[in-house]
Amino acid sequence: MMALPGGHHLDSVTLPGQRLHLMQVDSVQRWMEDLKLMTECECMCVLQAKPISLEEDAQGDLILAGGPGPGDPLQLLLKRGWVISTELRRIGQKLAQDRWARVHSMSVRLTCHARSMVSEYSAVSRNSSKEMGQIEKLLMEKCSELSAVTERCLQVENEHVLKSMKACVSETLSMLGQHFGQLLELALTREVQALVRKIDASDNIYTTESTTGNLFSLTQEGAPLCRIIAKEGGVVALFKICRQDTFRCLYPQALRTLASICCVEEGVHQLEKVDGVLCLADILTDDSHSEATRAEAAAVVAQVTSPHLPVTQHLSSFMESMEEIVTALVKLCQEASSGEVFLLASAALANITFFDTMACEMLLQLNAIRVLLEACSDKQRVDTPYTRDQIVTILANMSVLEQCASDIIQENGVQLIMGMLSEKPRSGTPAEVAACERVQQKAAVTLARLSRDPDVAREAVRLSCMSRLIKLCRSPSERNSSDAVLVACLAMGIQLQVKKTKISALLWLLFWYVQGCSA
Repeated sequence: MMALPGGHHLDSVTLPGQRLHLMQVDSVQRWMEDLKLMTECECMCVLQAKPISLEEDAQGDLILAGGPGPGDPLQLLLKRGWVISTELRRIGQKLAQDRWARVHSMSVRLTCHARSMVSEYSAVSRNSSKEMGQIEKLLMEKCSELSAVTERCLQVENEHVLKSMKACVSETLSMLGQHFGQLLELALTREVQALVRKIDASDNIYTTESTTGNLFSLTQEGAPLCRIIAKEGGVVALFKICRQDTFRCLYPQALRTLASICCVEEGVHQLEKVDGVLCLADILTDDSHSEATRAEAAAVVAQVTSPHLPVTQHLSSFMESMEEIVTALVKLCQEASSGEVFLLASAALANITFFDTMACEMLLQLNAIRVLLEACSDKQRVDTPYTRDQIVTILANMSVLEQCASDIIQENGVQLIMGMLSEKPRSGTPAEVAACERVQQKAAVTLARLSRDPDVAREAVRLSCMSRLIKLCRSPSERNSSDAVLVACLAMGIQLQVKKTKISALLWLLFWYVQGCSA
């Protein structure tokens, strides 16, 4: 985790296999590429740290898998940044375990990596600023101090002295991390500024495509980099692309990048400043745009209306265009040619129903219930629990409206929603299991709300809903071991009982819950 000024941390530089997109090359070729970057570090370890550690975790020592290409400062920063931040974290772990030999050898290696990053970046970047030069100097001073003090600790046997020195090492390590975070943030900011300027100045479609692609790659490194991009004018530059007809073929790429940047509040603020919502509405309502372009615009809408971002509640411009956007999204759901397009459009609608209750009334008038329930029978559009999660979220939020119940019954919706109570993961991955839990929970909540209407309650009982609820409560495996699903099922059972349906079944349901029986 990389420390940033003010106590923040930059934890966005993830594992190489996840985000750094390292090239898969022949092992000998990779070794030769690594060698030119790592020789200095290996020599320093031998010369300063004496014998290389033979401890059991020595095999976990970090090496840089393939050097950055010539003249590629961004990849250099990201790769070296990941290595150094990981070394900092591991030194902290070894320090907590009082593994002084490992702490020292890793401190020496950390110094080598830091020196390599500074020298390599200086070689490929433009003239560095005075501020960067000062922080580079502070960083290297702290690296030398850490190596020196950990070497002295190796000679100390008195536990009380070691304890006091441990506090000193910890403080030095903390300051080193802070300086490293500041340097990395400054360097990344500088590179982002260069990319944004290049987009602003370019009228060449190939240059703009390449630069936008680089910007998108940076957004995949996490929220801290998205904040830097938003702060340095990335949102403004991307909307500039989306407002030029000559760049229409680049709209999907620019919108995809915008969706990533808007995962942070700073991105949403910038979108509001440049009337981004109006631009998105224009794209969504313009049938001359490709389906891919409109789908990416829907993804941006889904991001900026996310209930997880408190700033979205203050998007005044969204209210002005909400009817147009909702209408276009329903149409996109209806005409979607793939599951991905439907997922993006339905996710945007789901978030909008949280954003404002008036959206639910709009959806009712647009016959959205029919569109969504018909899609459930189309495997080409709805084939994953993630998509069903969006559908049942919309239905759950719409179910607060009294007139929603009649539309649900008319479209055979009760049976479809009951089917969602049996949602099971195919792969067993944590993300898919969590999605299935959400589908089951929201399906139960939707049915509980709709059961206020006696016709819905009778239909639910006719379809053996109570027996399914009892099974969900008795068997944790049926509800993906989720307590949230259990509570939602109990609430639904109580609602059915209130309607004088099947009270004996409800009593059995409560009995099994209290007893904690499994079968």
